[in-house]
Amino acid sequence: MEVTPKTLADVKGGTLISYEGRVQLLEIAQVPDEHITLDDTEIVIPEKIYGGHHAPASLRGALQLLVNEFKSIEKFKIFNTNNLWANLKAIKRLVEADALKMEIIPNPKEVEGIKVLQLETAAGAAIRFFDNAIGSNVPRSRFLPVKATSDLLLVQSDLYTLEDGFVIRNKARKNPANPSIELGPEFKKVGNFLNRFKSIPSIVELDSLKVAGDVWFGANITLKGKVTIVAKPGAKLEIPDGAVLENKEINGPEDI
Repeated sequence: MEVTPKTLADVKGGTLISYEGRVQLLEIAQVPDEHITLDDTEIVIPEKIYGGHHAPASLRGALQLLVNEFKSIEKFKIFNTNNLWANLKAIKRLVEADALKMEIIPNPKEVEGIKVLQLETAAGAAIRFFDNAIGSNVPRSRFLPVKATSDLLLVQSDLYTLEDGFVIRNKARKNPANPSIELGPEFKKVGNFLNRFKSIPSIVELDSLKVAGDVWFGANITLKGKVTIVAKPGAKLEIPDGAVLENKEINGPEDI
């Protein structure tokens, strides 16, 4: 399994643990925040991956601790990229033996205001069925997911270009980490996201962006440093064409 260093944008990513002598994948949806009853079992964070940190001896205590620490980029420094490498002969053996008993993960979600329970399996969770399985720490350049419109903003911006089928990071960006981007529910659907931007802003020098409320972006905007744009309730806030926003908190036109 390819893993990569975790950033603040990846706090929900699954991570690897060593449990019952095997490498296993742990997803946030599997970590209950209520009291659970489990037999005392040792759970150890692999030394080569996590620098020798040990979770509590009780699996119950470990999971309760993980509820609060799972998202920590200090405690869990890597996460699963979902790039998996497997020996086809080993897969054939496991399938023929009907040994791939994948765990169903209940994942509560909300779809258009309706609470639903999504039942899913994690492909990476199959790692526990393979002997001598390992996590391979790869550079972030091998991992560029688009799971939300905040991710879409990153890949559509001047931070990346497409060359000969490869997504190439802009060398003008000095910070090795990508900007942290948080967009409000008004930007959640792709159609709404695209309508609210005349063009995607330049973010090569951006550290973080938070947008909430009825915000609309003009063309050729540049964002630098830490930028927060929060429209007042019931008010439409338009960022004009050509605006350069650097380390600003904006709540109305007077702040631009």
